[in-house]
Amino acid sequence: MLLSAKIPKSPGSEPFIVRIADSDSKQSGSEATVAHGDEPLSPNRFKCVLRIGEAVSPDEISIPKDLEYLSPGDIVRVNREAGEIRVLYRRNSPHNTLFFTERCNSRCLMCSQPPRAINDDHLIEDILEAIPLMSSNTPEICITGGEPTLLGERFLAVVEATKQWLPNTSLHVLSNGRLFSMKFARQVAAIRHRNLMIGIPLYSDVASKHDFVVQAEGAFDETVRGIMNLERCDQRVEIRVVIHKQTSERLPQTARFIARNIPFVAQVALMGLEMIGFTKTNLDAIWIDPADYQSQLSAAVSELRQAGINVMIYNHQLCVLSKELWPFARKSISDWKNIYMRECDECCVRDSCGGFFASAPLRYSSHIKSVTKVDRQENEAFFPIVPRFSKI
Repeated sequence: MLLSAKIPKSPGSEPFIVRIADSDSKQSGSEATVAHGDEPLSPNRFKCVLRIGEAVSPDEISIPKDLEYLSPGDIVRVNREAGEIRVLYRRNSPHNTLFFTERCNSRCLMCSQPPRAINDDHLIEDILEAIPLMSSNTPEICITGGEPTLLGERFLAVVEATKQWLPNTSLHVLSNGRLFSMKFARQVAAIRHRNLMIGIPLYSDVASKHDFVVQAEGAFDETVRGIMNLERCDQRVEIRVVIHKQTSERLPQTARFIARNIPFVAQVALMGLEMIGFTKTNLDAIWIDPADYQSQLSAAVSELRQAGINVMIYNHQLCVLSKELWPFARKSISDWKNIYMRECDECCVRDSCGGFFASAPLRYSSHIKSVTKVDRQENEAFFPIVPRFSKI
């Protein structure tokens, strides 16, 4: 599924954000309508008409067939000067993400969004404009980057805006945790968002190993301190551990460190690799077949369970996981980048399995296979597999 596409350029046009209108909508100034085929539509009622295929009048904007999924309530950003349309929000999707910035103060070996030192402040302005247009029934929104907290006051402004306009929506912030000083943690807490969770990665119980993975000296101490500060301010924290060659060996010890030193965390996510960004560049240094770390993964889950910590496994296929780990597996990959391999076609647990990232064909486990009906019947005790808190 495409979230951005090229459109015909129109020099001198200012970018704008619009919501796809419902049939009975009256907010024409901030809304667009989508036309299919040759159906005639008047642009006068709306900000613009988005035509799938060739525009039939100069007032319309031609968009590719790849975006025909757009439906009422979805929000797009149209930049005719640059010749681009970008989908910011999909009303009927549980996988909406607000991308804050490409900037980051870490350079993780497996970063899926390699950082760039650029001025992308317009992204926050777009987000603040889009939030009031979103449905109040949105179940969850994820904030990601780059490192969102680098934006300081503007990060706080977005959290405040989601509280105001989307009071029933869960907010899941993905951060490296390094900038949560006590002052900043208190500022976040002062907003009093009803359902905020901050997902922070911790890659090892050994400081030097964590710092190597994130390629930033002193990052371990800053991260742990940030987690502690958030706890002191009663903010929920999720710990994320991406499992690869550099982190898998000490996975049980990392779990024990979490259980003994930060047992107050709301949940721990043990995650598989996404084959994009720096992962491709560093593949030889970090790739390990998930089948080869099942004993460490089982031991880590056991450590966390014994401590009473909610633990989940993301981005792994059921056929690779040990059967006793199936209850902890979650369908964690966002719909727009979720695929299945040919080996999955006849699998009896496909509907319960999280599948793969779209980038997975680059490298994936050699142990992928279809689970037979007999296998499923023998392992019914390990079902059902349930959705997780938010998507990747």
